[in-house]
Amino acid sequence: MNQNKLLALLGIVLLVLITVKSAVYTVDEREKVIIVRFGQVLRYDDGPGLHFKTPFLDEARYFDSRILTLDSDPQPFLTKEKKYVVVDSFVKWRIEDALKYYLTVGGQETDARRRLEQVVNSGLRDEFGKREVKTVISADRNKIMQILTEYTDREARKFGIVVTDVRIQRVDLPEEVSQSVYQRMKAERSRIANELRAQGAEAAEKIRANAERQRQVLLAEAYGKAERVRGEGDARATALYGQAYGRAPEFYSLYRSLGAYKESFRSKEDILIVDPSSDFFRYMKKPTR
Repeated sequence: MNQNKLLALLGIVLLVLITVKSAVYTVDEREKVIIVRFGQVLRYDDGPGLHFKTPFLDEARYFDSRILTLDSDPQPFLTKEKKYVVVDSFVKWRIEDALKYYLTVGGQETDARRRLEQVVNSGLRDEFGKREVKTVISADRNKIMQILTEYTDREARKFGIVVTDVRIQRVDLPEEVSQSVYQRMKAERSRIANELRAQGAEAAEKIRANAERQRQVLLAEAYGKAERVRGEGDARATALYGQAYGRAPEFYSLYRSLGAYKESFRSKEDILIVDPSSDFFRYMKKPTR
């Protein structure tokens, strides 16, 4: 009997615990909670802390209220000049109105992301369709992101979401177009390189021709100067020889003969065939005193 009472008491305690657990719920600062009874929303604006609800009838549904990131796959968009570009973007968003969020997307984050992605793609399509490739890549990029942030936030508030930022990470050309552009860029760079090489070769040829001309001028000037100096030297030597001959004719004749001997017998292998009685050996046979 006592055992039955104990089991009954334990059952009552367990039921009370389950009832209390079903009647109590907490709200974190990073969350938003709505209380639903048979599909009808009873409350949606409870602040952080401990709260109570009707046990077994009311259901607490939690949503993350922190800033979330939607990083979509790159999508192609058509520009003003009918060229496709592949855009990689992401969105920063958070739940602002839990009731509207629940009623419009059923409180499902996947549905919210899908709706948000549709809004962003629509804005990108409109903004890129107004601009050319060169402007969307550089000049108007910040302006586009600002317009997209305002537009997406305005549209997202319809289902209880606030968009804090829309960013374009990368704008690329399609692969086949990129290869074509790279080939054109390569051809253009090759053409410029060939032009620069031709200009360099032309400049080098001019420099070489100018250097050769200056060389010829310098050599001619040097040769002319050398010839003048040589002529002056020869003239002075002739004058000195004439003076020496006038002062001592015999000595001058001896000196010139010795010079001739020296030049004639410079090497031991030299052979000179001359008549011994010729005047060439005059001072070797019988020097004059």
